[in-house]
Amino acid sequence: MPQIRPISDLRNNFTEISRIVHESYEPVYLTKNGYGDMVVMSVELFEKLGIAALLIDKETKREPALSKEPEEGNSFHIQKPLSRWQKTLSDLAKR
Repeated sequence: MPQIRPISDLRNNFTEISRIVHESYEPVYLTKNGYGDMVVMSVELFEKLGIAALLIDKETKREPALSKEPEEGNSFHIQKPLSRWQKTLSDLAKR
């Protein structure tokens, strides 16, 4: 379950928010006037998400385009489910 806190907690409870992002290995969402304003996460999680994005980008560039329908005479259509990428990000975040 995501942590959602008012932005004032960043100033008033910085140590607690720091502990949460490091122990839970999940981001904390901060709100301002009831609306989402920013996300705080550990450097480790940030770096792993960046690495995951690079890996996904490389994998996507190696695969054929997915947006076109199969051409006539082609009986197959390549499709990669989004859940595969979500699983990749989730697995990297847990390491």
